[in-house]
Amino acid sequence: MQSLINHLLQLQELVLILDEHKATGDGSHLERLSHDIEMLSDGLPSPTREFVRRLLKNDHVFTAPMYNGACAICGMRLPIGMVQSVRQAHDLQTDDVHTCPSCARILYESADSAHWTGESHARTEPRRIGIARFSAQQLMLPALRATKRDDAIIELANAMQDAKFVDDAAKLVTAAIERENILSTAMEDGLAFPHVRGVEGGGLTLALGTSRKGVKFDSTHTAHIICFLAIPTAVSAFYLRLVSGLADAFGKQQNREAILAASDQESLWKAIIKATRYAVK
Repeated sequence: MQSLINHLLQLQELVLILDEHKATGDGSHLERLSHDIEMLSDGLPSPTREFVRRLLKNDHVFTAPMYNGACAICGMRLPIGMVQSVRQAHDLQTDDVHTCPSCARILYESADSAHWTGESHARTEPRRIGIARFSAQQLMLPALRATKRDDAIIELANAMQDAKFVDDAAKLVTAAIERENILSTAMEDGLAFPHVRGVEGGGLTLALGTSRKGVKFDSTHTAHIICFLAIPTAVSAFYLRLVSGLADAFGKQQNREAILAASDQESLWKAIIKATRYAVK
């Protein structure tokens, strides 16, 4: 079962990367991504392939992690027998798939992924708005030490763990680098958006680092503002809107200059809030 689930997760990730590239890329990789998606689809067992193609017509997230006995996408509490069946299928590595009775997505256990451990927002606290919904001052890293992509990802992932937003920085790093090796998230204007999907248990989390000298992100891009995101599977579509808003805000030269001029966490946090106040809702 695990080999089939891995196959499905790879296919889903490529589909979502294609969506990202259409939304924020230059279009240069559309043909390659489409070809890889078709090849992975063709490699599925016939019944599963047809089922996945039907699911894709409704939503590009067609798998759902099982988290705390519930579907992490729709939140439905699963019957104990189904929870056991999903776990047994994982352990026995069969080719049977189990689907959520509510949203029909293919269920799998996400034991190998990092998990969100941040504190839930109390109902009595004032409602957070803008970028404060997804980040915090302690996740701001002015003047990254890193000069290379992987080292920058390590710094940002460690910041998430140190601030107790996630439980395992090493798992984040591994997943983020694997994602970058498929297609770089670096963009024009010295921006990069490395991310990890499938971090269940809470909300989307963003750590941001800056480097005036620059971080070599791929063969053609040097990043000066790096946004590292841990994304629950259920908000994969929202992630695209968030990145679009951040790219729009950071695309303005005055905003980039203010962000890069910040020398400590407090001033960087204030600069980010000001830069994104209209772009991130």
